[in-house]
Amino acid sequence: MANIVNQHAGHPWELTYPKGLDWRSQIQSRPLFALLDDAAKKYGPRPFLDFLGKKYCYQESAETVDRLARGFQNLGVEKGTKVGLFLPNCPYFVLCYFAVLKAGGTIVTYNPLLAKQELERQVRDSESEFMVTLDLARLYDKLAVLRDALKLRKLVICRMSRILPFPKNLLFALFKRRERAAAPHSDDYHVPLEHLLMEPGSAPLPEVDPHNDIAALLYTGGTTGEPKGVCLTHDNLYANAMQSALGLTTAEPGRERALAVIPFFHAFGMTAVMNTSIALGAEMVLMPRFEVSELLQTIDRKKPTLFAAVPTIYVAINTAPNVRSYSFSSLKFCTSGGDALPIKVKETFERLSGCRLLEGYGLTEASPVATFNLPGVADKSGSVGLPMPRTTIEILSTDDRCTPLRPGNTGEICISGPQVMAGYWKHPKETADVLVEGHLHTGDVGCMDGEGYVYLIDRLKDVIKTGGYTVYPRLIEAAIRLHPQVADAAVLGLPDPYWGQRVAAVVIPVPGQKLQEDLLLDFLKDKLSSIETPKQIEFREALPYSVIGKVLKAKLLAEMAGDGEDDGDGEGPESSNPSTGPFTK
Repeated sequence: MANIVNQHAGHPWELTYPKGLDWRSQIQSRPLFALLDDAAKKYGPRPFLDFLGKKYCYQESAETVDRLARGFQNLGVEKGTKVGLFLPNCPYFVLCYFAVLKAGGTIVTYNPLLAKQELERQVRDSESEFMVTLDLARLYDKLAVLRDALKLRKLVICRMSRILPFPKNLLFALFKRRERAAAPHSDDYHVPLEHLLMEPGSAPLPEVDPHNDIAALLYTGGTTGEPKGVCLTHDNLYANAMQSALGLTTAEPGRERALAVIPFFHAFGMTAVMNTSIALGAEMVLMPRFEVSELLQTIDRKKPTLFAAVPTIYVAINTAPNVRSYSFSSLKFCTSGGDALPIKVKETFERLSGCRLLEGYGLTEASPVATFNLPGVADKSGSVGLPMPRTTIEILSTDDRCTPLRPGNTGEICISGPQVMAGYWKHPKETADVLVEGHLHTGDVGCMDGEGYVYLIDRLKDVIKTGGYTVYPRLIEAAIRLHPQVADAAVLGLPDPYWGQRVAAVVIPVPGQKLQEDLLLDFLKDKLSSIETPKQIEFREALPYSVIGKVLKAKLLAEMAGDGEDDGDGEGPESSNPSTGPFTK
């Protein structure tokens, strides 16, 4: 036993891993499109996509991808060409994603809710040459207005009616005319997607160097502020899909059904839902938007076994009217990511659903999954889990950014593994700041216990320095959320002439409840020190969220400072409705 302990001394999580899963599992270096090719061979006739009742199997989808790839090549897409996807979750996103990769191109994902100014900035910065979108006015019109500014070579138009089942396709054509875009059917600029499918046969496969060739460019606020393109290679995304599939140790390949409400244009949805589902041969039930009643009806009716969401969606489920009238009995795995999962939210959802809710941790720069609470092992309260296979997590001193800390000590979380990005697009200095000798410096503060479980404490940039003390907002938020009349909370550091920064809290009471400041402060007395206790509390009806469900703290700071400016995190317009959260129409 002593020899085993010594062998794993640097990786304590190896001894904690569930039976049947080896942290040292080999993951091949392969083009990302091999995921779908392999799945089509193994699960050909099995259902692949279910969009509002219209289904596609793996084999026919792979054949469509091959034909689309040839069409994209004929259009001018070659190795390294940037092709933007300006789409919600729908079959077109999945099929075009893999077709562009098979044509040799690089995917650039765009949030359909982006404001025109940010859309133009990202298209210019990424050097996108082609764009794929739907014939919906709310999408097409943004691109049409920017046509001269964007200087795209071609705009590929996908027809919404073609992916709807009968009779929804006819009803859409008849009664949804106002939602349809007034786009020319075909000219030198506009190309109907069906034209790319006219030539039969497969595209000649490009020569792909999985380790170096960029498969996807995703924009994020990242670890260093303004939105930047994160360069994810074929290896990065293929490895993270395989790591995630391996981590679901009791999943049954070819027999699972995943509910896809997290947007695929974000790394969480792209990897943890789309690519991992394909790696498992799962059927994906696609939801183009999030609305809590539709989500509950879909879970009840479609019987998914896998469900991934952000904490705000679990809050919406927990507080939905008549939630107990829906059945969650089909769910085998539920996962949470994108932001901190409050313990109260986790426990409430588990009581409602009877399904274990597993929290993970990651960031776009890590494709994004780095840690996960694996099925088959203890689920430690407050932990974001164990490092994924072939992933090393180190806690380094924030003083010198290089000294490893012993278990239990707090420092910066650093990640190394095959899923760590190649760098930031056209930002060499910022890349050098966060990628140091193969380690990704996340900018997140955390610690690891003796069994390898990782605990996320806060973002370095959110840490509050008050009166010479370091205060972690996330810990204060967790304490505030324990109050039964609190739905959510955000803690900020506001400038203060005496303290340097003072601790301020924005608190969202449970609907219908009126919470008084003095009673809340009394509740916190035995939970927070006097330094941590908020000096200013503001009650609101809602918090502003990014599209992936993170609280936009910079926006809150700007509002409380009186300038009302957005935080420019590149994640699109926020939702401030706690009952629906992000990604709403």
